[in-house]
Amino acid sequence: MKVVGIIPARYNSSRFPGKPLADILGKPMVQHVFERVRASQVIDDVVVATDHEDIKQAVLDFGGRVVMTSEDHETGSDRIAEVVSKIEGDIFVNIQGDEPLIHTGTIDKIVETALENPESVVTAKTKLENMEDVQDPNIVKVIADRKDSAIYFSRSQIPYNRSKEAINYYKHLGIYSYPREVITQFVDLPQSPLERVEVLEQLRLLENGYSIKVIETSYDAVGVDVPEDIQKVENIMGVTQ
Repeated sequence: MKVVGIIPARYNSSRFPGKPLADILGKPMVQHVFERVRASQVIDDVVVATDHEDIKQAVLDFGGRVVMTSEDHETGSDRIAEVVSKIEGDIFVNIQGDEPLIHTGTIDKIVETALENPESVVTAKTKLENMEDVQDPNIVKVIADRKDSAIYFSRSQIPYNRSKEAINYYKHLGIYSYPREVITQFVDLPQSPLERVEVLEQLRLLENGYSIKVIETSYDAVGVDVPEDIQKVENIMGVTQ
């Protein structure tokens, strides 16, 4: 089976226009993401999906592959689906273009799980260490069953610990592996009721009966949302490189 990593790189971020081109230690951010995905042992091809010529040229300059997509997509999933319609592949991994510290081992584990579960979407979770994060609606939580299939995603604290037992809470990480057929079907489905309430598009999959496997990782996403985040990322890279 051919596995393709796709990195959506939209230009017009409301809080940070041109974000994929932001310089991080002498390289555009999209290049850092691309190189970490390319280092995966199980990804056969890596593609940057963009809507802007400047990003396209930057990717070509560092030797990457790029596919131009519409400027009108509302979600990253829609952008992924357009790329899927244009290239060959069986499993497509959506890697956030604003996470230059993405852990290659986490990508590998997601793909390995996807190959073992070829009809399932696969995503990831990491343990939350403090209750402030558990209660933060900007941090999406996930619960899964004993077979590591997602039961629910929420901005709320789930589960609610009425019994006061010792329990782990998990943050959902925004990386997904899709079988070709599933991503193609997914973007044609109407928004679901729970998706509209929580503003979480993965709930559309659950509400329509799709399986989502959830792997656990120690990696915690460090994304770039605003220009001030660049320094934070550079400080971490200075320690790890």
